[in-house]
Amino acid sequence: MLYDELRALSLLDGFTDEQVLELSESGEQLHVDPGERLFDEGRPADHWWLLLDGRIDLVRWIGHEEKVMASMEVRGQWAGGFRAWDEHGVYMGSGRAAVPSRVFRIAADRLGALVDRSFPFAVHLLRGLIGTARRIESNARQREALVALGTLAAGLAHEINNPASAAVRSVGALRESCDELLASLQRLAAEPITTGQFVALDDLRRAADAAPPLSGLELAEREDDLSSWMAEHGVDRDWAIAPALAAAGVDTAWCDRVAEVVGGPALRPGLEWVASAATTSALISEAQDATRRISDLVAAVKSYSQLDRAEVQQVRVVDGLESTLVMLGHRLRDGITVRREYADDVPLVEASPGELNQVWTNLIDNAVDAMEGRGTLRVGVFAEEQSVVVEIGDTGPGMTDEVAAHAFEPFFTTKEVGRGTGLGLDISRRIVVERHGGDIAFESRPGCTVARVRLPVAGGAAAAS
Repeated sequence: MLYDELRALSLLDGFTDEQVLELSESGEQLHVDPGERLFDEGRPADHWWLLLDGRIDLVRWIGHEEKVMASMEVRGQWAGGFRAWDEHGVYMGSGRAAVPSRVFRIAADRLGALVDRSFPFAVHLLRGLIGTARRIESNARQREALVALGTLAAGLAHEINNPASAAVRSVGALRESCDELLASLQRLAAEPITTGQFVALDDLRRAADAAPPLSGLELAEREDDLSSWMAEHGVDRDWAIAPALAAAGVDTAWCDRVAEVVGGPALRPGLEWVASAATTSALISEAQDATRRISDLVAAVKSYSQLDRAEVQQVRVVDGLESTLVMLGHRLRDGITVRREYADDVPLVEASPGELNQVWTNLIDNAVDAMEGRGTLRVGVFAEEQSVVVEIGDTGPGMTDEVAAHAFEPFFTTKEVGRGTGLGLDISRRIVVERHGGDIAFESRPGCTVARVRLPVAGGAAAAS
């Protein structure tokens, strides 16, 4: 009889016969076969499980396999039921029968009501303990978020500073270039040059603008050739004119055509005018590129934060990865090579894009730390059955079995003091598993560690390239 079995357990020694009877009548006895699962990791712990006979293994996913972390094999051992006192309680592992077993199961809310009536002071202490633990965890998570925010803010400031400085330099030089352009045009107008000659010269200038860019070595050789040509044709100030013309992509054959159009005293001011126009055009292009880069960074921040988007929507995973790579761009230089492997026609997922970006940030940041700033970061996305799989790989030294076994545990970290709180992977696991019904795991060996995230495809989602 179930009552007699429960009454005989030392776990319930503090219960009266009436309380044990109420407990037995509030729950149920279950028979489970080997391999049968009782509860799953990350799901709400809304039942309390008590072993009566047999053995229940408590397992967790590590890499591609489930590993046994502990076993319930002594009658009276229990698991779960956390939601009796904590509305956010989840199973820390999965329960799987190892042999034919019998268990007693009771809903967490009924267990909580029973214990609350019977042992109010104990429940008060238990709730206080859980509340304190949650506050500590919450404060630590807030610190993790602030550290991550500070890192991203510093990175963004660094990323914006470069194009902003380039824009300032270009605009400053543009003023001088415009003055020189007008002065050279005035000198050219002072020479005996016809309208037809000026139109022909302007056509040659436009042809120079369309010339392909040169490599560093080609540019140096072209400058020497142009300086020699000008010396032969009596054009002084070649040290100022030749570099600008070489940067514009012209050669000595182009100079010959200019000499045919505006030879004699108009040759030098004609070449100066074309050189000044080319320099001005180049500076305008530099300023445009710099300001466009700033605009792209702002767009990336907007995409990363998802401030103007619904919390849950159909998401193109590659977009979030790309905006995250932009946000972490300051860490992906000087020795880090990024290799993208995005499959075509990857379907959409239904998710919170802001939360997924937090996952990508944690995984990419950890990968860069593991490589100590030197190696190859691989970011891959592909479809697999009804899931979209994201892989973040690095060429670091790999994870030991011990590190892999504890990777997703709260506050576990291998980083030195001050560099990590040990919550990044725990937060990532919660977002992927609990919030999005997916899976996250690691596969590691020396020289190759891969974080693999599986997310369910959005129902009826169309493929997105």
